[in-house]
Amino acid sequence: MKKRELPLIPLRGLSIFPYMVLHFDVGREKSINALEEAMVNNQLVFLTTQKEAETDLPTPEDFYQVGTVCKIKQMLKLPEDAIRVLVEGISRAKITKFLQEDPYFECEVEEIIYEGEIDIDKELEALMRTVTNTFEDYISVSNRISPEVFMNVTTIEEPGRLADVMASHMILKIEQKQEILEAFDPKERLEVLYKILLREIEVLEIERDINVRVKKQINKVQKEYYLKEQLKAIQEELGEEGDFYEETEEYKERIKKAKLPKEVKKKVNKELNRLFKLSPSSAESGVIRNYVDWILELPWAKESKDRIDIKKAKVILDEDHYGLKDVKERILEYLAIRQLSKSMKGPILCLVGPPGVGKTSIAKSIARSLNRKFVRMSLGGVRDEAEIRGHRRTYVGAIPGRIMASIKECGSKNPVFLFDEIDKLSHDFRGDPASALLEVLDPEQNKEFTDHYLEVPFDLSKVMFITTANSLGTIPRPLLDRMEVIEVSGYTEEEKLKIAKKYLLPKQKKEHGLEENNLQISEQTLRDVINYYTRESGVRNLERQIATLCRKAAKKIVEKKIKIVRINTSNLINYLGRKKYRYEKIKENHEIGVVTGLAWTRVGGDTLSIEVTTMKGNGKLVLTGQLGDVMKESARAGISYIRSKIESLKIPEDFYQKLDIHIHIPEGAIPKDGPSAGITMATAVISELTKIPINKNVAMTGEITLRGRVLPVGGIKEKVLAANRAGITKILLPIDNEKDIEDIPENVRKKLTFVLVENMDQVLEHALVRKEENDED
Repeated sequence: MKKRELPLIPLRGLSIFPYMVLHFDVGREKSINALEEAMVNNQLVFLTTQKEAETDLPTPEDFYQVGTVCKIKQMLKLPEDAIRVLVEGISRAKITKFLQEDPYFECEVEEIIYEGEIDIDKELEALMRTVTNTFEDYISVSNRISPEVFMNVTTIEEPGRLADVMASHMILKIEQKQEILEAFDPKERLEVLYKILLREIEVLEIERDINVRVKKQINKVQKEYYLKEQLKAIQEELGEEGDFYEETEEYKERIKKAKLPKEVKKKVNKELNRLFKLSPSSAESGVIRNYVDWILELPWAKESKDRIDIKKAKVILDEDHYGLKDVKERILEYLAIRQLSKSMKGPILCLVGPPGVGKTSIAKSIARSLNRKFVRMSLGGVRDEAEIRGHRRTYVGAIPGRIMASIKECGSKNPVFLFDEIDKLSHDFRGDPASALLEVLDPEQNKEFTDHYLEVPFDLSKVMFITTANSLGTIPRPLLDRMEVIEVSGYTEEEKLKIAKKYLLPKQKKEHGLEENNLQISEQTLRDVINYYTRESGVRNLERQIATLCRKAAKKIVEKKIKIVRINTSNLINYLGRKKYRYEKIKENHEIGVVTGLAWTRVGGDTLSIEVTTMKGNGKLVLTGQLGDVMKESARAGISYIRSKIESLKIPEDFYQKLDIHIHIPEGAIPKDGPSAGITMATAVISELTKIPINKNVAMTGEITLRGRVLPVGGIKEKVLAANRAGITKILLPIDNEKDIEDIPENVRKKLTFVLVENMDQVLEHALVRKEENDED
């Protein structure tokens, strides 16, 4: 140990070890004064490091206490009073006392030198070898130290000097260098250096891995960019599209923005990778491009927000349609459940009724009341399964089915989707569309509907499907089982009148450019149009006739320059021509063998005047009037019943041997069929055989059994309305049809007397006019 009094120069961001040569610049006044003092004496100076490099005016507390005694080798004056100094480290020293702070720092240091006193034993020798080998690893990992340095290090035999030389060449933090500098014992110094070497090697290896990874990514990007540019140049030379790869990048951007399900995104990315490898001019690239466009344009996450307002929905439904109580009630129930349960699946409604009753327009009103998009797909005549499920992409010109095409076009995943005329579906060798619809219309399956072209599942569970049909008879049972059937029956005369006044006439006036007062049509005139110029359950032809009146009125207003056109019952013929239809009216007298029956047709109810006559023969039964198989069977069943009741009916026992019976239903050009005229034909035959007349005010409907029981039939509402129109006052109905009387409008019910019959005896009691009754009439 040796004490010295030396000037002190604080270093900023630098450290110096013994045996190390260092040059640095001196600019602070105190440091320059200390340098001059050292040059005057023995050129020795004490260098220590500041704890904080940013401190410009340090105090003794800002220095590390351990530093290096150095010899000044060279000085060079620089511009602006700075001096560049070259020094060589001699030995470690520790500050024991500060002697002065002005005009320069001077301190007393204790110099500690171990080297000459150390014995190198086996343990120290092993440590030196380990540190040397580790230092070699450090050099190989860091790539910042030349191999010549390692060659010089291996020649050093003193342990302390070995550690100092190694530390002087390493890039370490000031704190790490200071830790090595403060280790006066050579063995301890080597151990400290060894720990630092191991840590630095680990950090450098991690750093190298990061650099390799980043460089690899950069190289990959650069390589891709370079290859793309090359391909682009080649394509331009070949005259192919120059923006092909820009288009591919655009697709990738669209995929990022689209909220695709995971499996769909995977499928699209796979197709895009294929597209990238193909030539833009190849046929397959066009197929892939169309496919990806279809996928990206589907509304995977877009849906309309339901208007969950029952009162407002009710107002909208009433605005658009008159009557239709059951349909409106079902829609309001659906809205109420949606308000309570957000997860409810869309119902599958099937509106069944004759043409022109407004089934399609009801669906539009439902969409408007729910605030949803409306989609219509007509199924009339569809016989190819691909119309529903799409074509497989292996076929030339393949496209998705009309369901997915409609969903894409409307841009919403929860529209009101109308399948029109579902009863008109057909099938042939190209498949069965009705079977393909089973998945679409099944709430348990349509959550993952897969179109053959798209090959990815699309959720249809939020779609509200509505179907329409004229008849349930031609709809396959499995398909019908998936739907909730709502009957939309024909309109009565009163309903048609109100629809014409409230909806049809204002609509047609507006479409033909007429003001409210330009055309005046009386209520009775509208009734005549309904009764004598249309014969339908709906109002489609009625609207056409009203449109004709508006056209002719518009022409008259323009030609004659008048402001008002009045149409009444007397001049209606001038606008619509002669009456097209007539209705059976009540007979003037009671007649034998003539009964008024009631029938249901696709255009509403109608009355049938069934006539029976007998003639000498051999018991032959003749049926005329375009009767179908069901009506023929009913007639035969009636004859068998009559033969079983010969005694009670007081009919000659041999009538079926000596008489031919001819049953005729007039208007023979019109086909008639259905189980509704059994009791009517039997009554007419009994009247002819017994020569008892039939009450002219009575009409009837019902089927007959061999035992004389009366069976229920359908279409009661339409039949009763037809009877009322014909002037009938008493109607005989099967007792099991009692519940159907409630469906008849109240104003019609008040005009009629309903008799519920259970067997033929009751029918004959009310239908036949006994002698005393006939006398009274």
